[in-house]
Amino acid sequence: MLMMKLLLILAFSGLVAGFSSNSSDSFLPKLLLVSFDGFRADYLQNYDFPHLQNFIKEGVLVEHVKNVFITKTFPNHYSIVTGLYEESHGVVANSMYDVSTEKHFSDADDKDPFWWNEAVPIWVTNQLHGNRSSAAAMWPGTDVSIHNTTPSYFMNYSPAVSFEERLNNITTWLSSSSPPVTFATLYWEEPDASGHKYGPEDTKHMSSVLKKVDDHIGDLVHKLKMLGLWKTLNVIITSDHGMTQCSKERLINLDTCINHTQYTLIDVTPVAAILPKMNVTQLYNKLKVCNHHLSVYLKEDIPARFHYQHNDRIQPIILVADEGWTIVINETLIKLGDHGYDNALPSMHPFLAAHGPAFHKGYKQRTIDSVDIYPMMCHILGLEPQPNNGTFGNTKCLLVDQWCINLPEAIGIVIGALLVLTTLTGLIIIMKNRQSVPQPFSRLQLQDDDDDPLIE
Repeated sequence: MLMMKLLLILAFSGLVAGFSSNSSDSFLPKLLLVSFDGFRADYLQNYDFPHLQNFIKEGVLVEHVKNVFITKTFPNHYSIVTGLYEESHGVVANSMYDVSTEKHFSDADDKDPFWWNEAVPIWVTNQLHGNRSSAAAMWPGTDVSIHNTTPSYFMNYSPAVSFEERLNNITTWLSSSSPPVTFATLYWEEPDASGHKYGPEDTKHMSSVLKKVDDHIGDLVHKLKMLGLWKTLNVIITSDHGMTQCSKERLINLDTCINHTQYTLIDVTPVAAILPKMNVTQLYNKLKVCNHHLSVYLKEDIPARFHYQHNDRIQPIILVADEGWTIVINETLIKLGDHGYDNALPSMHPFLAAHGPAFHKGYKQRTIDSVDIYPMMCHILGLEPQPNNGTFGNTKCLLVDQWCINLPEAIGIVIGALLVLTTLTGLIIIMKNRQSVPQPFSRLQLQDDDDDPLIE
């Protein structure tokens, strides 16, 4: 009997512990971060997105996300998940060269942790938090062992893998993993690939491409609802950059300005990274007069607003083409659409939409910086953020658990307070004036028993 009691107690304790564990797991906040590469912000106004608009109606929308310079794929995706400018996280371009190690980085050769270890992306922080895991479907860097850590579940990058397969893997990992997947990323190459091929102003082709993107969003929402994740999972849909129209009439041919034997071209248009083989100043002076649609900077003179100076991987001379202009070595135009330009340009900005228990419903905000996304995601997941360049306060109005006053509300409150103070001040002045007005003279009234007046 004693043995049976002990067995029953142990079994009951195990059930309670298991229930408690499962219960605590079910209350862990979860977040899915989705990127549709090259989704320019104003596509939302210029094309129909029935699925995405429904998503936005039930959540929040940031109309313009100011991304980081340079506005290219690898650097901006890493800024989103680290909250750092490119000079801080070290992924400063899609093509890089490190002088001290003589290492090269490109989108076809990006697996060396050396290039990624200057920062700690959110999936690593989440992975190391304990009793939770991360998952990724081809977000840049997630198939690299950063600080000796990869997500528990990830896919090696291949553009040949369909969106459906990526979505199926991510939703499976989110719904049935132990320890639970609390942070996941999903990446898709469109509309970037078609934007390069046709240019964003080719409405015929881009309409078809963007319809497919919207259908993918519809598939995502449908899948989450089928698996019972829709009401509990926080979902952020955003992008790394926008896209602008290019033309064969807008070419900057470096061969007309400098000899190709005088430099090595590390990264190409529209921000070209130049490693001189001759005197830096002499090469700089030649490039300065190359084309009036080209801004030429010595590394130490790159404008502070770009936050693109303090890293050894940034080359001694940087060329920045004007919007829509293409830097070429010969006169062959490769792309009808491109990105990478000045991050102050609206055409370079993506958007952000979000839905889930952490977010308000039906709220719109004009803008945030892309580095602000990271501290917001850490807050949602209950993670201590790494040092970053983002500002959590810029995203507070998106979140249900934060108290915030947006600018129109603040102006209304200030005006209302001024009106109340003005009214009270006026009332006080009126009351004081009434009290200070002299009373009119009234004759002294004598009572019956008063003495007779001395004067008759």
